[in-house]
Amino acid sequence: MLAKRTFRGCLIPVSIGLTAFLTGCQLEVLDPKGSVGVAEKSLIATATWTMLIVVIPVILLTLLFAWRYRASNRNAAYAPKWSHSTAIEVVVWTIPALIILFLGILTWRTTHELDPYKPLESNVKPIDVEVVALDWKWLFIYPDLGIASVNQLAMPVGTPVNFHITSDSVMNSFFIPQLGTQVYAMAGMQTRVHLIADAPGDYAGVSANFSGKGFSDMKFRTLAVSQADFNGWVQKVKASPDRLDMDHYGVVAKPGEKEPVRYFSSVDPKLFHNVIAKYNSGHVVDFRDANCGTNASKE
Repeated sequence: MLAKRTFRGCLIPVSIGLTAFLTGCQLEVLDPKGSVGVAEKSLIATATWTMLIVVIPVILLTLLFAWRYRASNRNAAYAPKWSHSTAIEVVVWTIPALIILFLGILTWRTTHELDPYKPLESNVKPIDVEVVALDWKWLFIYPDLGIASVNQLAMPVGTPVNFHITSDSVMNSFFIPQLGTQVYAMAGMQTRVHLIADAPGDYAGVSANFSGKGFSDMKFRTLAVSQADFNGWVQKVKASPDRLDMDHYGVVAKPGEKEPVRYFSSVDPKLFHNVIAKYNSGHVVDFRDANCGTNASKE
């Protein structure tokens, strides 16, 4: 009995102490550095606070009822034949229904506003990046610049980036938490997402979909830098002696864990196309087209 009392007495302070340690953890999704991430954070906060309108009263009333109608309280009303209250029925059905209606409208509106296929409004010309998910690394191709990198992505601050994403292995998921919107990478087709960084920084990029034993280390760094620094990064990549043609790509695509950053000064302009097309007899399928049942594009 004494041991149980001691355990119960320590449980609350220990729980509070462990919770205090968590204050040092940073949840990157809630620290956005791009307009898409900011909009998604606002959506998460709005939906959470709206649902708490129901959750908090339920928890408080549960505790209140448990205390008020405890076995030792002889003053609590006892009504064994009570079965209906119109007022309670109105409250417990109307408020949740209104909340569901509000969340439905909010979800419909933000789903269209945050459509990953929707280009971002900007006066700055966007850059294109082709992303290939491999085992267990990320390949980034800059088709307009003719360069590529492994496990490192660079982008100018304030410049929209149009990502074209595929996989040359199992299904994966491309995600930069502080910039927003994770998008699946699937073999034989391309998906898309448009992101922008509003502040310079070194942001974590991850695989958000289990893909085998190397999944936990399938990470990359996203360098959001000034235009001048981005130009310098491009020149550094172009100075690399390595070139990425289809033969060399076969070596890069071999499974590997904790792969270091690599640069390629030139890249086969059809590489991304070929990675997708080899699963579709020469066709390049866009996920939106495939999902809607329209004809796939052939390049």
